[in-house]
Amino acid sequence: MREEDGRRVDWANSVKLLRPVTIADAVAALSGEAEARCLAGGQTLVAMMNADLLRPSALVSLRHIEAMHGVSAQQDGAIRIGAMATHAEIAAFAGFRGGQRIIGAAARRIAHAPIRNAGTIGGSIAHGDPAADFPTALIAADAEISVAGPQGMRRIAAANFFLDFLQTALEASEVVVAIHIPPAPADARSHYEKLTRIDGDFAIVSAGVVLAEGADGRCSHARLVAGACGPTPIRSAAAEAWLVGSRLGAEDREAAAELLAAACNPIDDFRGSAAYRRKVLPRLITRAIEAAWGAVQ
Repeated sequence: MREEDGRRVDWANSVKLLRPVTIADAVAALSGEAEARCLAGGQTLVAMMNADLLRPSALVSLRHIEAMHGVSAQQDGAIRIGAMATHAEIAAFAGFRGGQRIIGAAARRIAHAPIRNAGTIGGSIAHGDPAADFPTALIAADAEISVAGPQGMRRIAAANFFLDFLQTALEASEVVVAIHIPPAPADARSHYEKLTRIDGDFAIVSAGVVLAEGADGRCSHARLVAGACGPTPIRSAAAEAWLVGSRLGAEDREAAAELLAAACNPIDDFRGSAAYRRKVLPRLITRAIEAAWGAVQ
């Protein structure tokens, strides 16, 4: 209940709830309502509505769209995650291999069990918060995101999906359908690390690392991503190039961490200052590299 111009307005009960059962129906529902919003797990959307930050004309529930549910391994070794898969489902999925495991690791670091049981990966990434866990992990895993809209389906690389703070590549009336995690090198290993004020909070800083070791014992594949240190997760080609071909000695790990940290542009907010983020980020990245390189497959 809200008060507007001296009148009591039951805002929540004035919002239409639409329940499509196909992706095409969902797109049509979004196209037919100028201020419609998708309702997935509702963990972010409902909180924003309660705080009067959003006033949608309609909520398009995705709960009944079968094609947007589930986590499954594909014949080529890729993993398909439906947009409506919950954080808990992803955390429990046993089919991740090699560097794909960073996705499950990130899911296990999200908030607490009640939120993991309700929140969905599609809803999380569509919000576009760089301090959230999935954006950093998806970029490190070279994931792609399938979206559907009035012009049909398209895939967007995770690195190109997050455009700015709370801004994604989703266009008008588009909805996230699925996330695709490609097969990582057979010997790839990964680690997701984050620093928080309290357990279950969004990250002050985070780091996603995927590494692979060649037959000669040197690094043959590297993906390094920092989260919560810019308007989008930050990846550094220079840092990755530094590691590839190295034996990941202490100097190499620290140099790569410094290169990634230098590419970041953190801000001051209630979780921490930009100066604090710059100070702790290199060590966090170094720790993530060390953990990934030493991971048992």
